[in-house]
Amino acid sequence: MDFSKRIEDAMSRAITAGQAAPSPDKLARALHYSVSPGGARIRPSILLSVAAACGDDAPKIADAAAVALELIHCASLVHDDLPCFDDADTRRGKATTHIEFSEPLAVLTGDSLIVMAFSVLTEVAGLDPMRAIALMKVLAERTGMPNGICAGQGWESESKIDLAAYHRSKTGALFIAATQMGAIAAGQEGDQWEELGARIGEAFQVADDLRDALYDEEALGKPVGQDDLHGRPNAVTELGVYGAIDRMKDILSGAIASIPKCPGEAGLAKLVNMQAEVLTPLKWRASQASKIPGE
Repeated sequence: MDFSKRIEDAMSRAITAGQAAPSPDKLARALHYSVSPGGARIRPSILLSVAAACGDDAPKIADAAAVALELIHCASLVHDDLPCFDDADTRRGKATTHIEFSEPLAVLTGDSLIVMAFSVLTEVAGLDPMRAIALMKVLAERTGMPNGICAGQGWESESKIDLAAYHRSKTGALFIAATQMGAIAAGQEGDQWEELGARIGEAFQVADDLRDALYDEEALGKPVGQDDLHGRPNAVTELGVYGAIDRMKDILSGAIASIPKCPGEAGLAKLVNMQAEVLTPLKWRASQASKIPGE
């Protein structure tokens, strides 16, 4: 199911509200710049897919959850690109926010997007206060310390890295948030959806390692070779290209097995299966097609 229009419409409403006058023009423009173009919107799409699988009985709450999650993701990209972290010049094929608007405005943009994420959830709290509170709790846990994306970034400043904790926080946290928040938005318990999110996040980390090692900057839309440059662990270095691809698909196969019982279980399995092909680098898809989980 394609949720792109639903996500983009909700994102546009949130950003427009954040730009309401009177407001500083450059920062207002930086908000829009930092969330568009939106790329694949993978995390909110997973969230809405889980919500749909669980019945999606409150689409306004699900939309707010999807937007809140994507705003946090976009904020993390703005902050990751800063000179104090990756010092990246490009993101999604265009200049990074700090290059386009200045470093101080990039810091403020990331901060504003984080605050906006929680503000969006407060706006639907009247529809179901308990769901809204649960959504805020998950989003906060997967954004900050000790298990959120802030922790993931923090591990890179340690002399000794707990690799499993690093990957789970750096990449897995927002995928765990996606599956848990999707269930919560539809009135289900989020805890049983953690494993699915963790496995999808782990697969995306391996895929990101593959892209970083194999693609050029033009194809990727951002600087490449960042893992080697910053001395980060990388699945390609550890397992080789084919080993990393096999590892990614093994993880996604396990993800399918972890899907909780729900009306849309088959649809979610198909979605995860599709990700195995999408995440495999183009050059290796044909030779690896027979190894895609479930085929």
